[in-house]
Amino acid sequence: MTEATFTFRVDEELKSEFAAAAKARDRSGAQLLRDFMRDFVRREQDAAAHDAWFRQQVERGVRSADAGDLVAAEEVESRFMERREATRRRLRASE
Repeated sequence: MTEATFTFRVDEELKSEFAAAAKARDRSGAQLLRDFMRDFVRREQDAAAHDAWFRQQVERGVRSADAGDLVAAEEVESRFMERREATRRRLRASE
């Protein structure tokens, strides 16, 4: 991997405080900044991946609804009422 220089301006007080905090962690400011940048990029990639997944799920649901592949509200409520009751039984049994 090739390296590049990243230059930016920051006020002197923040730079000094950051350098002191980095030193207290036995790290250089450059090491911490690289870590922060990697974490930021990873979080952004994760968010983008989740967004793409979510949009696929919504589109899949819309296509399913458009095709008439729906479950009646009463059936959904009945299924989940059974699940809630099973959970309540397990909770009472564990008391």
